[in-house]
Amino acid sequence: GAGWVKHKIRLTDADPAVRQRAREFIFGIINFAGILGAPAIVGSMQGRFEGAVSREQALDRLADALRALGERASGHGVPLLYEPLNRYETNLICRAADAAKFIEERGIKNVKLLCDLFHMNIEEADVAGALRAVAPHLGHVHWADSNRHAMGFGHTSVAPIAAALRDIGYAGYLSAEVFPLPDAEAAAAQTMVSLRTLSASA
Repeated sequence: GAGWVKHKIRLTDADPAVRQRAREFIFGIINFAGILGAPAIVGSMQGRFEGAVSREQALDRLADALRALGERASGHGVPLLYEPLNRYETNLICRAADAAKFIEERGIKNVKLLCDLFHMNIEEADVAGALRAVAPHLGHVHWADSNRHAMGFGHTSVAPIAAALRDIGYAGYLSAEVFPLPDAEAAAAQTMVSLRTLSASA
């Protein structure tokens, strides 16, 4: 998110120079992450449609950027991860199924979905069902509770999510993108507790 939060660059910006800087920024991440065999993520830098930029223009620009970024990631033997965000952070694609459909219909290659459970708690009527529906596209999961705290500090029901991940044969990573509250040690400890619960329920 630093590309947007710190540098204010987005892949769908009205200014072509800003869009190019956004691509170059992510290319740099891909090149570095590729050395480690790790994927890069497109999240907040996807941007939004507003002002002179229509929804269709923004989606066209996003698709074009994801194609180029996915191709660059392919050269490193890793996928690019695209993260649908909640409605307060983007007005482009907020639901996992819509993101999967977008990738398929636009012919975007080597791009997988990063499904963040915090965002999904806002946008999905059934988080577990949404994960099942996008199983072929699922590349990573952000393991966070409904309030962006460590899993178990909010109201997310872990059991159906654990069952969904087990049933679809998900073998990728879970990472905890959570607030360090009440402090970092407590958040880490609770995350480990929740992951052990996940393992036990699977």
